[in-house]
Amino acid sequence: MRLRRRITDLEMISELILRFVVGGIVVSFFAMLGGGVKPKSFAGLLGAAPSVALATLSLTALKKGKPYAAIEAQSMILGALAFFVYACLVCRLLMSKKFPVLRTTSVALIVWLVCAIGLRLILFR
Repeated sequence: MRLRRRITDLEMISELILRFVVGGIVVSFFAMLGGGVKPKSFAGLLGAAPSVALATLSLTALKKGKPYAAIEAQSMILGALAFFVYACLVCRLLMSKKFPVLRTTSVALIVWLVCAIGLRLILFR
């Protein structure tokens, strides 16, 4: 029993190490790619979400198979579309109406959640 638990623990640790290594390599690659982009504010966009998403999808495809990774990718795309709606709403409210930041972003998170769930229900019944 203890041996089986130790093997499971070692598998989990090796998977975490693999995730860190693959994630670090992909994030570094996108950071270098973003370093050449002007204006420099776009470098953060290239270094964060896409690199983490690609690392997660590649590890998911290796561990759970391509069909499962495809479902994960669809969910990421829907989340990104909902985030675009969130970002547009927050930008518009903060720039034109001068609403408080915390209240605006908190309410907009609810809009993001409704948008993400709504897209999922509409597109993938």
